Amino acid sequence: MIENNRRIVVAGAGSIGCYVGGQLAAAKRAVTFLARPRVEEEVSKAGLKVINLDGTEQFIPPDQLSVTADPAVAFDDARIILVAVKSGATEEMARLIASHAPADSIVVSLQNGVGNARILRENLPQTMIVIAGMVPFNVVQSQSGQLPLTVRRTTQGTILIENKVEGLAEALSTPDLPVSAHDNMQGILWGKLMMNLNNALNALSNLPLATQLADREWRLLLADQMGEGLKVMKANRIIAAPVQGVSPAILPWILRLPNFLFRRIARKMLAIDPRARSSMWEDFSRGRTTEIDYLQGVIVQMARKKNVPTPLAQKVIACVKQAEGQPIRCHAVAEIRQKAVA
Repeated sequence: MIENNRRIVVAGAGSIGCYVGGQLAAAKRAVTFLARPRVEEEVSKAGLKVINLDGTEQFIPPDQLSVTADPAVAFDDARIILVAVKSGATEEMARLIASHAPADSIVVSLQNGVGNARILRENLPQTMIVIAGMVPFNVVQSQSGQLPLTVRRTTQGTILIENKVEGLAEALSTPDLPVSAHDNMQGILWGKLMMNLNNALNALSNLPLATQLADREWRLLLADQMGEGLKVMKANRIIAAPVQGVSPAILPWILRLPNFLFRRIARKMLAIDPRARSSMWEDFSRGRTTEIDYLQGVIVQMARKKNVPTPLAQKVIACVKQAEGQPIRCHAVAEIRQKAVA
């Protein structure tokens, strides 16, 4: 069993990390944030505001928060470590955890992509238990310098974690942040990957999620991408599990519906805060490298092993790579479909 008083470290205080950690801190759990210096400075100065999906707010003042940019300090007395860094930083974070965290730590990946738990296991001592997890909802963060740092949840869903440690889900749950254990996390992660194929499209569109999904041309592009992904998974004998009750196999059919039918059938999908945008759009807006290699990139990599064509995924990757580090702009669907790739 896991005791609720054992320290939880949020390794990566981005949008998801701040939201999850903020909920835990608001519930009086012992939480430390390992953050970039900018976030450490802002949170230490003005605290953290967490806004729930229903609009209710929780403010955690600076004197009730433990935040540091020093991994030796953050991991010193950790019991549970929630890894919330971008996929490309997983191996580096694993090395920091291995160097500074207690040998009996439980490490939970709350990241996009399907391979992060494996990377953590390969780079951590065998005495540490690694748990795969999945965050289904979207969180948006206030602009840099806007105080207090604010994270707002904009979509529905329950965090799922691998069912390996008794009491872990309960230890991570709060009244506003339920966490459930699941027996098929790898299937869940593949199902989430199919949904995450829209991260890049939303970023390229430069539109709010609700606006983008209401546009049938963008939905058709997403459906065609998902069709490629499903063929690749079938060739590799991978079965994606339903996420939030929706089977990835029927999502392309739903997305291709005319607008009036889509609005009727996909009401929950469209029940999105009008401010919601994808995490990749946030990367664009902050000039950061994206996770495209761990989303569409995984599909293309596995497709090559089985000689499955994935022209759309390759076009999306090319568009995202070209857009990284550039002023954010609105791409057209036709521009993406017509993109030339090597």
